[in-house]
Amino acid sequence: MADTDREANRFSARASRYARVGANVGGVAARMAGAKLFGGKEAPSNAAALAQALGGLKGPIMKVAQLLATVPDLLPPEYATELQKLQADAPPMGAAFVKRRMMAELGVGWQTRFQTFDLKPAAAASLGQVHRATALDGTRLACKLQYPDMQSAVEADLKQLEVAFALHRRMSSWLDTREIAKEIGARVREELDYEREAKHAVLYGNVLRDVDAVRVPAIHKDLSTKRLLTLGWLDGQRILDFAEAPVDVRNRLARSMFKAWWHPFSRAAVIHGDPHLGNYTVFSEGGEAKGINLLDYGCVRIFHPRFVGGVVDLYRGLLTNDNARIVHAYETWGFKNLNKELVEILNIWARFIYGPILEDRTRTVADGVKPGEYGRRQAFEVHQALKARGPVTIPQEFVFMDRAAVGLGAVFLHLRSELNYHRLFEAEIDRFSLAELEARQGEALTTAGLALPA
Repeated sequence: MADTDREANRFSARASRYARVGANVGGVAARMAGAKLFGGKEAPSNAAALAQALGGLKGPIMKVAQLLATVPDLLPPEYATELQKLQADAPPMGAAFVKRRMMAELGVGWQTRFQTFDLKPAAAASLGQVHRATALDGTRLACKLQYPDMQSAVEADLKQLEVAFALHRRMSSWLDTREIAKEIGARVREELDYEREAKHAVLYGNVLRDVDAVRVPAIHKDLSTKRLLTLGWLDGQRILDFAEAPVDVRNRLARSMFKAWWHPFSRAAVIHGDPHLGNYTVFSEGGEAKGINLLDYGCVRIFHPRFVGGVVDLYRGLLTNDNARIVHAYETWGFKNLNKELVEILNIWARFIYGPILEDRTRTVADGVKPGEYGRRQAFEVHQALKARGPVTIPQEFVFMDRAAVGLGAVFLHLRSELNYHRLFEAEIDRFSLAELEARQGEALTTAGLALPA
């Protein structure tokens, strides 16, 4: 490979991206808006057209669709159905593209480094697509190959996201979105770096090595680059295939998901910020579902240990109605200019998010609330209260923590699991100590080759 990075952020590629986003998404949006403006009905083809436009664009635009499709009944059924397909079945790139990309990453004789390599992708996602392969020693592999010019595409999309957020601030002055935009930009840019993602996978493999219910793929560094990530192949089925399984199976998978997200958080102050349905599968043994394969490590958020301390403080403050501890938690996270009124507003959402772990009993996440109504009342109350009070700045670190909590809750909704989430959480924070967490995190990050958080 040449020393010059031909796919660095380029003006020509960004300009092309602006045009494509406008043509693809703008056209569909205009049709939808027109139908509503003139009192017409949504054409069923609009949902398919939107999915096709988003899938063809790749990048962060599509990741928004993935997040929307994670929450059951949040969207009209026809939209949810189409956008759900983007989770693990985005329109792929062809064989000629794959050959060129592999040559750019591993050199002219790249095919001699594999026993087999399937040019047809096994899965396609927002920033890259995955190919089945076999190493020379027979090991089965998953090769994630990044699409061309993704850096330029991401920068172009983030610029448009900034414009959208600026418009939102003008229309909804109660919410300052600047920190949200900053956090999304930082995490999406990290996702472009497959060398960093490989380190994330090493981190998770070490933190979860004693958790049998969660499997992390091995990294093959000799077959990986900044834009090619080669992992061990993990066999598994979609979690939605088990939505109608017996309750004990669904509960087992829900416990595995809980462990996959909250164990690394409590042990190393790191969280997987993108729990959408394409990022994990279910592994089985003896014909029985046993646990979760955690597949993707691009969207990982490393926190300072004090942030985890804030999560624990808020939990214990809500549990015992300790207002001083609740305020301390919000301040630890970075909320500013707190007063009694704002704390009460924030507590509406906090009691919703923490609800399942505050009650020491077996329950579903929704606890009798219809999936389509889950969280809507609380979100409306917070929206109205903050709109009247405004403006509020959401701290940068809070963004993906909230996203992970909501996304994980949606998984439990899909599974209709019945668990004592309170005891699961208590087990994770048993004898919690900031000093011990800081020591464990330092060791884990150093072993993985990752920097300590600021």
